[in-house]
Amino acid sequence: MTPPFLQASDLRGVARLTTDAVAGLASLVEAMHARITSAPRLPFVGDAQPPRERTSGITGLVYRTVGGVTRLVGGSAEALFGLLEPLLAHATPSQASRPEREAVLCALNGVVGDHLAATANPLAITMKFCHAGLPLLMNQEALRVALPHAGPKLLVLIHGLCMNHLQWHRDEHDHGLALARDGGYTPIYLHYNSGLSIAANGRMLAAQMQRLVDTWPVPIERLVLLGHSMGGLVARSALHQAGLDTREGLRWPALVGDLVCLGSPHHGAPLERAGHGIDLLLGAAPYAAPLARLGKVRSAGITDLRRGRIVGDPAGADQQRGVSPVNLPAGVRCYAVAASLGRSRGHLKARLWGDGLVPVDSALGHHRDPGRRLAFDAQRQVVVDETGHLDLLSSAEVYAHLKRWLA
Repeated sequence: MTPPFLQASDLRGVARLTTDAVAGLASLVEAMHARITSAPRLPFVGDAQPPRERTSGITGLVYRTVGGVTRLVGGSAEALFGLLEPLLAHATPSQASRPEREAVLCALNGVVGDHLAATANPLAITMKFCHAGLPLLMNQEALRVALPHAGPKLLVLIHGLCMNHLQWHRDEHDHGLALARDGGYTPIYLHYNSGLSIAANGRMLAAQMQRLVDTWPVPIERLVLLGHSMGGLVARSALHQAGLDTREGLRWPALVGDLVCLGSPHHGAPLERAGHGIDLLLGAAPYAAPLARLGKVRSAGITDLRRGRIVGDPAGADQQRGVSPVNLPAGVRCYAVAASLGRSRGHLKARLWGDGLVPVDSALGHHRDPGRRLAFDAQRQVVVDETGHLDLLSSAEVYAHLKRWLA
């Protein structure tokens, strides 16, 4: 039976998110209205009062009415959809969600996933491990049933921003399944809300990994983490934070033998930096400053990618000094794979764009500041030419390296 495109909670989640968006837009328009109608403030005249963000009188009443009606209608719609839930088709636990729905959901979570989680929106993705497209229950008996052929070599694959566990399968290839065939691994795919900060996802993954190791049906002889894009940063964050938090008794990092990062922006991605630059330009114009809020409709996860921040409070991520350097995990064989759109490292496309999203130097951990360089061994880093960021998931050349390193 084909699983439904929409699940019962999706309509309620969309209604809540739409309400939030309309209310936020009304607030933005009011802020611009207030600035335009207020007396201009000249610089350097000692006026320390902040610019007006709210209107008063009849105008203010109109905006407050719009906000009240929006919340009322939104709440009513959400309640109505709740009543309709029994009439909608439900996906059973034995059914995988449709790839189309997962693609839309993970993209939405990547952009505003922190907001969805903070507002308890049903559309927010909760972290889980999956196999064959289905979520796994973290108890030993359930794992024995779901993974009757589970072996001692465990491979955990961690997707990137706005992606999901199903998208490791690309162009009829899946690195996890190929390593299962050629290397005897059992592949487990992490599914998570990529809009949360990398540090938050790292903390959750650290705890989830211990549960996975504790309930694995057979003794683990080799544990490999394979992360694509943001996934490599989440893996590094989890290893780092697990090592710091001795109170939780997290023993799984000692089992990790290999960490492979495919196109991970260890030192940031320029496209997020461009978005931050637009924020600064809009904020510098007195009447356009409220529009900078639109530029800030980027999740904590996206903001973290500007400098490759993997630990700490993202509030300080706008400053270079706010990004604490984190070394590669000790005792783990760490590999870095970078992609280049050009025909060689020195090609113009390679220098300007890297793989289209991540510069080659960032993916290899190179940095002009020696204190921030990541010490990937020369034999454990490679640049794949004429390959885009997503093509790392299906590249035969990339898999040849994975097979050589891991199998």
